[in-house]
Amino acid sequence: MSSKIKSAERIANVEEYYFSKKLAEVRGLDSAELRVINLGIGSPDQAPSSDTIKALTTTAQQAGSHGYQSYKGIPELRKSIVNFCWNTYQVDLNPETDILPLMGSKEGIMHIAMAFVNEGDEVLIPNPGYPTYSSVAKLVGAKIRTYDLKEDLDWGVDIETLKTSDLSKVKIMWVNYPHMPTGRVASKAELTELVQLAKKNNFLIVNDNPYSLILNDAPLSILSIEGAQEVALELNSLSKSHNMAGWRIGWVAGNKDYIDAVLRVKSNMDSGMFLGLQQAAVEALKNGKEWFTQLNDVYRKRRDAACAILNVLQCTYSSKQSGLFVWAKAPDHIQDVEKWIDEVLYGTKVFITPGFIFGDAGARYIRISLCASVEKLNEAHERISKFMVNKNVVQVTHQV
Repeated sequence: MSSKIKSAERIANVEEYYFSKKLAEVRGLDSAELRVINLGIGSPDQAPSSDTIKALTTTAQQAGSHGYQSYKGIPELRKSIVNFCWNTYQVDLNPETDILPLMGSKEGIMHIAMAFVNEGDEVLIPNPGYPTYSSVAKLVGAKIRTYDLKEDLDWGVDIETLKTSDLSKVKIMWVNYPHMPTGRVASKAELTELVQLAKKNNFLIVNDNPYSLILNDAPLSILSIEGAQEVALELNSLSKSHNMAGWRIGWVAGNKDYIDAVLRVKSNMDSGMFLGLQQAAVEALKNGKEWFTQLNDVYRKRRDAACAILNVLQCTYSSKQSGLFVWAKAPDHIQDVEKWIDEVLYGTKVFITPGFIFGDAGARYIRISLCASVEKLNEAHERISKFMVNKNVVQVTHQV
């Protein structure tokens, strides 16, 4: 029987999230004889700190922990976030006014768009970039304007082109540094130019910043830029840097008036975060230098193993990428990268993300996640090597 109730027009041009569909297909290939190795999604496979887990379980066992919580989060959590931002980025924030905890920063993308974007407003979105920026823009009726991140600029923003563009209808510019999927780290000078652009053209610039502590020696917040708090918000989370993706704990930081606007949306969407998660986040935010040193030692070894796979596939890539992924260009003889990646998937049961899902600027690229053990990455290397030998492909190194 066909359904009779039509869905809303706002979702007509919004596809189901790529990974929502693709991972179901990937799981269908799994078998006891040969398990699928998923190198597609950035879901950390390591555990949070033991103190983090202890705080969750201890709080959950207390009788008074299970009721509704403040929409703004408990004071201890906001203070912990403020301390983290100061220790990590040297950004001074007020825990009472400048911080709003979120159930993951992905939630914040929607809340910010709903708080600031009117139907027909323009939104600047990076190409390649995180697909959710575009999906949310469509859901709120915004007009999408992409700005290309160019390979010949080391995946930097072509700021001169933006300066000569008509930006009078732009309401929000999404930026994401360290950038996913390219691993690009922005300099303070680049962020300064972007803040100045936002001030000149009177739009909000939002930096999505969950990767700053992964394989990155110089963590940077856009809020550290002079004048940024007049025009900027920053999203962050514990998902990647603290191995807590499924816990859904993040925050947005910035000017009180902007935070209050987001709160007006958020307070109508949920009823506060479980107290145990908040207390766990307080402990996680105490993780010191040793925690991140050990974490990044693991990711460096994994990155080396991922690059070995890319060499077998004859891809080219930069060795200077930050974050949880390695971004690489497919060899010139590959005509259809999505089809090629599916051939690898069905021929080896190794899933790698095709770059087209991040925008047309990513059509010639692929992305490997570092959220798999070295052993799994080496097994993937072995499977793909055999697959390539069977296709009579010569292995060469293509690091640049």
